[in-house]
Formats: sequence, structure tokens, C-alpha cells
Amino acid sequence: MRSHTLTRSTAETEITVTLDLDGTGSYDNQTGIGFFDHMLDQLARHSLIDMTVRAQGDLHIDDHHTVEDTGIAIGQALAAALGDKRGIRRYGACLLPMDDALVRAALDLSARPFLIWNVDLPTAKIGTFDTELVREFFQALSTHGGITLHVDMLHGLNSHHIAEAAFKSVARALRDAVEVDPRKADAIPSTKGAL
Repeated sequence: MRSHTLTRSTAETEITVTLDLDGTGSYDNQTGIGFFDHMLDQLARHSLIDMTVRAQGDLHIDDHHTVEDTGIAIGQALAAALGDKRGIRRYGACLLPMDDALVRAALDLSARPFLIWNVDLPTAKIGTFDTELVREFFQALSTHGGITLHVDMLHGLNSHHIAEAAFKSVARALRDAVEVDPRKADAIPSTKGAL
């Protein structure tokens, strides 16, 4: 079973995440932040990773802690569900169009976290959501999931479309990377013998 449930409790947030890497993309995400829930739904649906998130955070301050800590928790749950990463494809990439937006994501489940973020969201807000938090989420996911992650916006005019294309492209890349390679299902995908 490549699944994991994790609870992260701090003075700022209380978050429980359940992931199943061999799911169908079902989701039930409730963070108290409507746009962010919509993005997490996209992440689950297009990665085919079943995801349930329950987050209570200090939204009376702003959305930052809830978004960042959710990224941390999802990253940690993903790393735990992957275990020693035996049999996975390890790499994934996606070039994803959404109306005016075209976003490319490439990732390596390397245990060497690094984020390259070349995404320019033209507005400060999407509804009430601070657009700078999109990067904060992926920084937390990358760091705590042990993911080398590159996200590049090639075209885009509308902040909602750009952000959604980023989540969907990362999701599709993640789908490829976590899949079991039937040709090497018993092997660690590294010449080092460990990831």
C-alpha cells in the first residue's frame, strides 16, 4: 500500500493529509481557502493521487501559514508514501495549456529538493487569494517532498489560468514520476542504489 496519513500541528495550523499514490484522483480538500481547495482538487485529479486534506489555520491573520503548512504536510506524506521509492519511474514532465496559459513542469523525486520557479502571475490577487502563495506552496512541497521541481510559464495573461496550469502540469508530472515502472518494479531508480 503506497498510502500515508500525516497530521501536522503547530501554533498556527492543524493539518491532516491522507494520500494514496495508487488511487484514481479522488479528492476531498477543505482548507477554508476556496481557491486553494480548487487548486488542491486539480493536483489530486490530474496526478491520480487520492487526496484528503483537512486544514484549520490562522486565517484571521492571512492565508500564508495554511497554504505553506499544507504544502509541507503534503510533501511529507508523499515522501512517506513513496518509501524507498523502489520501482517508481522517478521523473515526470508535462507541458500543459490552459486557454492563454502554457506552463511546463519537470520534476525528479530525487530526495534533493530544489525549486526553480519562472512563473509571473500578473495580478496580486485571484479573488481574495494572494498569488504569491502559489510559489510558497510549491516551495514547501518541493522541500518536504524531496523533489527537484522546475516550473516555467511560457505564456499567460490571466492569473487564474496560469496558477491552475501550474498545479495541473505539476500534477501530470507527478503522476508519471510516482507510477511503478513494470520493467523495473523491484529496483531503486538510481545507479547509487538509493534515493
